[in-house]
Amino acid sequence: MPEPIEELIAKGEALDLEFKTCRNQLNRDVYETVCAFLNRHGGTLLLGVQDNGTIQGIMPDAIAQIRKDFATAINNPQKLYPPAWLSIHEEEVENRKVLRIYVPESSQVHRCRGRIYDRNEDGDLDITDPTVQVAQLYLRKQASYSENKVYPWIQPEDLRLDLLDRCRKYLRINYPGHPWAEMGDPELLKSAQLLQADPKSGRSGITRAGVMLFGTDNLILQVCPAHRTDLILRKVNLDRYDDRDLVRTNLIESYERILAFVRKHLPDPFHLEGIERRSLRDVIFREVASNMLIHREYASGASSRLIIEYGRVVAENPCKPHGFGLLDPEKAVPFQKNPILSAFFREIDRADELGSGMRKMMLYGKKYGGADPKLIEGDIFKVIISVPEYGGNPAKLTKILCTADKDTKETAEITGQVTGQVTGQVTGQVEKLLKTVSHDMSRKELMAELDLVGRDSFEKLYLRPALEAGYIEMTLPDKPKSSKQKYRLTEKGKLLLDTMNKKNP
Repeated sequence: MPEPIEELIAKGEALDLEFKTCRNQLNRDVYETVCAFLNRHGGTLLLGVQDNGTIQGIMPDAIAQIRKDFATAINNPQKLYPPAWLSIHEEEVENRKVLRIYVPESSQVHRCRGRIYDRNEDGDLDITDPTVQVAQLYLRKQASYSENKVYPWIQPEDLRLDLLDRCRKYLRINYPGHPWAEMGDPELLKSAQLLQADPKSGRSGITRAGVMLFGTDNLILQVCPAHRTDLILRKVNLDRYDDRDLVRTNLIESYERILAFVRKHLPDPFHLEGIERRSLRDVIFREVASNMLIHREYASGASSRLIIEYGRVVAENPCKPHGFGLLDPEKAVPFQKNPILSAFFREIDRADELGSGMRKMMLYGKKYGGADPKLIEGDIFKVIISVPEYGGNPAKLTKILCTADKDTKETAEITGQVTGQVTGQVTGQVEKLLKTVSHDMSRKELMAELDLVGRDSFEKLYLRPALEAGYIEMTLPDKPKSSKQKYRLTEKGKLLLDTMNKKNP
């Protein structure tokens, strides 16, 4: 959650915090501060607060017009260039209305009325004329954001213009009057900051962000050879996978394929919110998919992965971290890794406003899978989502059991056991295994107790079906191949075992 306004005000104006009175209209210097925040490291702008921290508030009948004027100005290239897309949040403090505006750092150098502003302690500094400072600002932006790299040899006509047209049509239908809807290809790409001039050579070209969004597969391979998103289903065959999709295409179609893979392999339990049904799965994994694509560090040689395992999904992507370890959603400050990619995804409704996506994920994650999602930042950003399971997959079990060692069971007998599982019964092998698991036990200990010597047969007939049905679980689920791996009964397994013992005391 954002830091309470009272706590922000108590800190006083600083490099990343500015107060503006704006009693009944916007101060003229509001846009200079927005420009400075965009050019420096971002910050928070509070409208309705005096310089000394006194909460004066905004006149209630002026709020609507102030919001409208602000949105119009920051999207007007004559006022702010390149334009920015920022959200305003209305809050009440001491019975007075205050507007909070979070301005993220941009990967571009912005100008306000043709002048370049930078942040200096608690003020905005015009650095247009000192050319050394301007040059340093451009170089810092280029070094900080790999999405900003310009390729002069790539021009608009080299891109997948059919995808650009799809986005334009979407905006035309869903947002009538959107400026991009009627722009030509070069104009739209310039407006979205995907077509820029190289600050060193002065030559214009498509940026890395533009190539990743709309490039052909061949162009993407040349610009970012390590780019790929590996989608894996790994529930039965833990050594390899049960299903896989290796995605090496543009981000528009990558997003669609990630969601298609998720919808293919994850359940979507019924959830009613008010009087409307809401797909918790789609809400959560829409955020996961966009996060994997727009917050990825594309200068890294690492690839991204989404792995669907029993009871959870793990998503990983290379990252330029701004901290390390488990994130606390209550305290974490949102930071855009690729502002241009993020802004474009927001415009076509494939990502939420900065920070709101994380809040949605945390809100619905526990309702969906029974546990709060975990977000772990580092050189590899990791998201772990708990997902519901409803027993084994009959088709998978049939395939596994029917290919078991011939010297263990006849195919007909195995098929009959699978049919029993599908109709709610438990195979004899699984029943024996459940009665054997008295504590945390290794594979070797379980096989010894069952008097078995065939590792493959044990895995296919006993262990995997019990894991798949949720009757047992690994003690080290993050390390399925660990030599220290052990297995234990789940609550579901204990309940079933108790039921079996009552029937056959």
